[in-house]
Parts: sequence; structure tokens; C-alpha cells
Amino acid sequence: MNYSETIAWLFAQLPMYQRVGQSAYKADLSATIQLANYLNNPEKNFKTIHVAGTNGKGSTSHMLASVFQEAGYKTGLYTSPHLKDFRERIKINGEMIPKKDVSEFVEKHKLYFTENQLSFFEMTVGLAFDYFRKEKVGIAIVEVGMGGRLDSTNILTPDVSVITNIGLDHTQFLGDTLEKVAAEKAGIIKEGIPVIVGETLPETKQVFEKMASEKNAEITFAETNDSSNYASDLKGSYQQKNIKTVLATLRILQKKGWNISEENIQKGLLNTIKNTGLMGRWQVLGENPKVICDTGHNTEGLRLVMEQLSKESFKKLHIVLGVVSDKDLASVLPLFPKDAIYYFCKPNIPRGLDASLLLTQARGFGLIGEEYISVTKAYSVALEAAAANDLVFIGGSTFVVAEVV
Repeated sequence: MNYSETIAWLFAQLPMYQRVGQSAYKADLSATIQLANYLNNPEKNFKTIHVAGTNGKGSTSHMLASVFQEAGYKTGLYTSPHLKDFRERIKINGEMIPKKDVSEFVEKHKLYFTENQLSFFEMTVGLAFDYFRKEKVGIAIVEVGMGGRLDSTNILTPDVSVITNIGLDHTQFLGDTLEKVAAEKAGIIKEGIPVIVGETLPETKQVFEKMASEKNAEITFAETNDSSNYASDLKGSYQQKNIKTVLATLRILQKKGWNISEENIQKGLLNTIKNTGLMGRWQVLGENPKVICDTGHNTEGLRLVMEQLSKESFKKLHIVLGVVSDKDLASVLPLFPKDAIYYFCKPNIPRGLDASLLLTQARGFGLIGEEYISVTKAYSVALEAAAANDLVFIGGSTFVVAEVV
């Protein structure tokens, strides 16, 4: 199979959570453990940092990777989902995995994947870990796909575990209370391995403390750290919370003997986009009118994004908005400003919510606008309608942002 055929097979072989939702979720690690054994346990051949959390884990992972690159380490980075290219999920020193490596891996192991009915995510984790081993990375920053305890990445024994924060997202899988979600995320805490927690709530702090105590894991709460002397090229005031988490993680690793200087940290934070190719985090796409997109999509993430948006200067605000069908609209729509003009659309995936349904729900919360046949059409109409001193914001879903960046 060539690369295009390989990717088509990967996406079509079995349901994938990002596309179809709950039916693709596997609440079991046995298939991943079996796959790792079949591949001769590639995850045991390189050092790792394991990153979980409701929001900020992608930004945190990319910042960490950038710092390690500045420090001269050959750095693997595994994240999800991708925006434009599947290969964004697997990078070394900011470079995506070559197409031939994807094709050759799938071709070589396709029979095993089919016979064992592996999920898209299990196959992708296997591909990433096998590639990192083959290329002899010095360290890999590995972002959890969803949850933690039962996530396919949770076969790792990392140098440090990181949990950015907890919010009510993916409740159909992770639980409907903050305590339940925290318990799932805390599942990445390993015996004797230090853990960094970025932000806590009264309901979650005790969950982390209990799990860390049971695992004899040193726990550090990063939210009290001073990050005032550090800046990142990832814009948005909410990134300061992620920077605190990154700094706390790096301090632990420095104590463990990793050769990371203060200059490496400063330069790594300031060159995250350049070093890793991260897209979609408060990304400015244009000026006159100013165009900004952000992948924040759950209640906690959108609240931070809307706070950042309120600090911008503009005459009129135009919002291109689309969501997925399992989104709790009653919790997210009240976060959006009522004095904006809305362009409702459906992201181009089966899981996308019809624009007409989104429009109807949004009107109930005082959000006024029109529906459009696609994200591209909504975006083009918004650009045509916006004056030079207006602002156009695109968001609501990672998949909406993916269609415009």
C-alpha cells in the first residue's frame, strides 16, 4: 500500500473515537499490552514523560518537547488528534514521521492488526513507540489520548507523570463528577515515579494525593509556582498555567540528572511553535480583519479562550462556530458573547453536529447568526462581512479549526 492507501485503511478499518464517538472506545489495556509484547516492547527502549489532563496537555507536551530539543536531546513527541496530517501525531525534533515509515509499519503488521481487531488508537500508539525505538530518541513526550488509567499510552513507565488539570469532558467514558474524572487521570501515576499536577480543585486534590500516597510517588502541585520571568510563543494568558506545569516538571527532571539549562528553558518556551510545529492554540491567521482560531472545545477550555477573546480590541466580533454532536451545549453556549455575529457550521466528520441544530440551540442562549453549508463557507462569509477593524474568531471544535488553518 502507498501512503494514501495506508491512511485510508487506518481510518476505515475500525471506528475511531474522534470520528464516531462512544462506539470506538475500548475500556481495556489488554490489547495494547499484547501489541507491545508482539512488537518486543519498544516503549522500554527510551525515556518518557507522560502527560494527561482535560485541557493544556497538548500545549504542555509541545513546550516540554521544545525545551528538550533546545537542550540537544533527540526528542520524540506523540500527541492527538491531528489537525491537517495524520503524521502530526508522531514527530521527532519537530519533524513528522516519514510517509514510508507509516506505510511500511502498517503493511508489515496489517495481518496482526486485523486478526486482533485493534483500534485506530492502539495501532497508532504501536507505530509511534516502534518509530521512536527505531530512531533511538533520547526522550519521548507522550500525550494521553483520553483519560489515563485505560488509555493505550498507559503502558509506559515514565521518568515523570504530568496531569495538567481536571474538567468535565468525555463524561460518558470518564465519569460524571470531577472526582471520577480525576481518578481516571490519576491512573497514569506509577509506583515511585514523581507526578506533577498543574491545577487542582478541592474535589480533585485529595484524589491525587491519595493515589500518589498509595503509589509512593512524590507529588508536586505546580499552581503555586512563580512563572513571571517566563514567556512562550504560544499566546493566550491561559498558557501561563501550562508554563507553571512545564517548569515544575523540568525542575524534577533536573534533579534526576537531565542536562537542561536555564537558557534551554527560556529558548524552548519562546520557540515552541518553531521547534514543534504546533498549530491551533490562539493562532493568529490574519490581520485587517484580525483572524484568530483556537482548538479549545470543552467548558473549562472555552471559558479561558472567551476570557482571552474579551481582552481583544475590535469594532465587531464575528464567530465561526461548529461543534461535535456529543457536546454538552447547555454548558458551553452560555460562555459565548451575545454581542457577536455567528456563522454556524458543521465540522466535516460524521460526529459533527448539524449547523441547523446548533443554530436552534444557540438562539436559546441569545446567540444570533445564520447557518452555513460548511466550515469553509461560514469562514469565507465571515471574512467578507468583517471590516478591517473587526475580529473573526474560529472555534468550538478541533475539527472546525482543522478546516481553516
